[in-house]
Amino acid sequence: MKIYTKTGDQGTTSLISGKRVRKNDVRVEAYGTCDEANSMIGLAVSLLKGETFTEKEQFLQVFHEIQTLLFHVGAELATPEGKEVKWKLEESDITELELQIDRLEEKTPPLKTFILPGGHPAASTLHVARTVVRRAERLAVALPKVPPTVLKFLNRLSDFLFVAARYVNYTLGHDEVKLHEGM
Repeated sequence: MKIYTKTGDQGTTSLISGKRVRKNDVRVEAYGTCDEANSMIGLAVSLLKGETFTEKEQFLQVFHEIQTLLFHVGAELATPEGKEVKWKLEESDITELELQIDRLEEKTPPLKTFILPGGHPAASTLHVARTVVRRAERLAVALPKVPPTVLKFLNRLSDFLFVAARYVNYTLGHDEVKLHEGM
């Protein structure tokens, strides 16, 4: 099977239902932004592969699950209103993400000031992924009848990525970049 189909050469793409839309359609922007976030998470994971820290395998497994769920979010966003989605997010997926946030927060010092993105390259990449997820969330809100689980998941995912970036910096001994007071 060839990777190129030439069906998008005129600026359109096909949604999951087969309906063709312009590539700058907000629905395409939304699921494309989820794909971008997924790629940033993959980059962060690759930057952690050579590191040694306690619970590394469990931490990386959580990211594998999140990347899979983010792919499901993209599928939901790529499915037009009135069509059935094969891969649906469940409330339990959001609950699990909240549990992971709580678990990582217990392992990092309390946050007492605003921090700037930075530190270990993987932590910095997780901060970029967080901002991309926030953009995906803004785009998803613009779509009609997005399942509430999609919006909740994107909101929690950005929180998780923030806490995960802090965890990476703390675990690998990198200082967080604190915002200077009075600015």
